[in-house]
Amino acid sequence: MAIEQNWNIDQLFNDTAFREIGGEGGLKKIHYANEPYLGKETEVFAYLGVPDSDIPVPGMVCVHGGGGKAFAEWVEMWVDRGYAAIAMDLSGRGDDGKRLVNGGPEQGPDEKFSNDVEWEDMWTYHAIAAVIRGHSILRGIDGVDADRIGVTGISWGGYLTCVVSGVDDRFACAVPVYGCGFLQDNSAEGWMRLFEQMSPERRAWWHDHCDPSVYLSQAKMPMMFVTGTNDFAYPLDSLQKSYQLPKSSVSLCIRLEMAHGHQPGWKPEEIGLFVDHCCRGGEGLPQIGEMARDGDVVSAKMVSEREIVLGELIYTCDTGFWPERKWHSVEGQIGNGVVSSKLPNGCRVCYLAVEDDRGAYANAPHLELV
Repeated sequence: MAIEQNWNIDQLFNDTAFREIGGEGGLKKIHYANEPYLGKETEVFAYLGVPDSDIPVPGMVCVHGGGGKAFAEWVEMWVDRGYAAIAMDLSGRGDDGKRLVNGGPEQGPDEKFSNDVEWEDMWTYHAIAAVIRGHSILRGIDGVDADRIGVTGISWGGYLTCVVSGVDDRFACAVPVYGCGFLQDNSAEGWMRLFEQMSPERRAWWHDHCDPSVYLSQAKMPMMFVTGTNDFAYPLDSLQKSYQLPKSSVSLCIRLEMAHGHQPGWKPEEIGLFVDHCCRGGEGLPQIGEMARDGDVVSAKMVSEREIVLGELIYTCDTGFWPERKWHSVEGQIGNGVVSSKLPNGCRVCYLAVEDDRGAYANAPHLELV
């Protein structure tokens, strides 16, 4: 099935209707229609915020992860930054955490990995439709600049951000946190067991419909992938294959042992700086190229609008299960637009990283050493 046929894109791009059900201050609680589920009409709950401004403002779509919900504080964080923002619930629930009478699918394993659920009843189908409609709602609000709206998602929301980057080309930028593709190659242990229980035909079907690797090659907007070295769900080997796919520019922010969660996932300052650069013309993050190896030294070219105050090599001497590898850091050398480091004894995987005087961090793609 062609990507453009997986969703009714023309309708999703034009659905801007919503109804207010409450709210406080500048934060609205809204419902909007989504795709039918098990033959019944559905609605999605979301928080919507728009800052006071005399000029058009940019916007952000905020996509929660597994076990998450529509987070009011996430919207407020972006509103305080000067962005209109929307955060929708992707489990068929309202602001009180209870199931809506006309809610869509849950966000559990059955809805994501079932062997016999039709495409139109799959969680991925409904979640992506809800995200695209949320984007369309933002674009339709007076005072929001439709050409300056980004998307960010955490964990399963990062997974969805990867998918939607190849489906909705109206986004100005995309920031998946933790999430990536190639889930059947390597991902969370529980998911791998679920894939093993599928027939070969269903695994192929799931890949073609649900795996972000199918969609990322169609992404045309700047992207930044944010994660940690030991993520349990989206390991670095699958992540690297994923961020090599977009046709657009890609930035990396892979922190040493970054925790996995919603608060850790929206906390990195690099996300706001990256989005500001794409949507407001702000100063960009440091840029660092692929590493070159010369004997026991690795190096990478770098470019930065700000002073680089730190260079380091992140490395592991371990092999085997990616989330259980122990990673270390050693200070690198900076000079003449290059960051470099001597390889520690026993190093098996490494990447160079730099940090500017704002604390903004960027790294090169990791290199596996033979």
